[in-house]
Amino acid sequence: MAPGPFPAAAGEPPESFLAVAGELLAVPSTADRPDELRRALDLVIDFVGPGFTVERFESNGKPSALLYPGTARQRFRVILNAHLDVVPAPPHQFLPRREGTRLYARGAQDMKVSALVEAQVFRDLAGGLPYPIALQLVTDEEVGGRDGTRYQLEQGVTGDFVVIGEGSGLRIVTDSKGMLAVNLTAVGLNAHGAYPWLGDNALIKLHRSLDNLLTRYPVATEEIWRTTVNVAAIETPGAVRNQVPALAEACLDIRFPPEDADLNGRSVQEITAYLATFCEPGVTPVVDHVDVPHHADRDRPEVRMLQRATLEQDHQAELLRKHGAADGRFYYQRGIDAVIFGAGGDGQHGPEEYADLTTITPYYRALVRFLRGLEGIG
Repeated sequence: MAPGPFPAAAGEPPESFLAVAGELLAVPSTADRPDELRRALDLVIDFVGPGFTVERFESNGKPSALLYPGTARQRFRVILNAHLDVVPAPPHQFLPRREGTRLYARGAQDMKVSALVEAQVFRDLAGGLPYPIALQLVTDEEVGGRDGTRYQLEQGVTGDFVVIGEGSGLRIVTDSKGMLAVNLTAVGLNAHGAYPWLGDNALIKLHRSLDNLLTRYPVATEEIWRTTVNVAAIETPGAVRNQVPALAEACLDIRFPPEDADLNGRSVQEITAYLATFCEPGVTPVVDHVDVPHHADRDRPEVRMLQRATLEQDHQAELLRKHGAADGRFYYQRGIDAVIFGAGGDGQHGPEEYADLTTITPYYRALVRFLRGLEGIG
């Protein structure tokens, strides 16, 4: 179905748009279903329609695409980035339903509806703008983004400014935390549980190391912009009640802001050495992977223009910081500013995820006003 024109003023989007949104939300595009990832991708490409170059990519079975006017890829003034994959959900969550001004479905907030708005804006404006623009569609953000956004960047895709359509309620996210996946491995000596002095308890050493780390980074009891450590699991392989454990391991999820100089910008070797300072003898940190944080200059003209465009839609356009990781980090690593800016909703990854239909038209209009406003900015 061809998308209809958006209303000139505030109001729900056209039924033709919502019909396509429902079709997209019905696609169970989870990481373990490559055919559905391709189906979601093709649906949005078809929605955009002809007249644009469609450059396709694939890495480790994850398809993605880059759409742009003309025939030659170049450095884009703006890239609209969207992911079409979702986290798993029961079958009923792939049966979209409307209740008043809410559209319920897996991916409604995160972020298929916003993705479709970005596609509509690209369709409506890209061919007539005096500067180059691209629509970047990926299908692996929920599993790390390495085979979508990062892969395209490795293939030479680049730009000046990026708008990532993650749900933000028309607020602008300029900072996101980095993510550090670490295991602490403790090695001791087995002994009979009745004679602990004959052994070396790996689990106790591990707990002492965790206490040291959590003293430096206490468990957060309220929202706070600092490094946090989540102890996700502790295991003692092969442990039995009457034996001193010789092996123990803890799985940690560490999130850190750009301001944390102990972690941000550090190599794996440097981070490993830093974490080792919290560990008891016999306990070794093993870094699985590091994802850098994301930061965009709040004073750059594009951010200010996006704020003004959003304020014109009677939304506050607050500048926010996001505790979770996002694909903006891959742009940050390359010196490209990216912001998260999407429509409203709630229940991300939950059983009652929904998109707020009252925010879709303002979101569309803000993006249009933003892109047209850039025409006068060098």
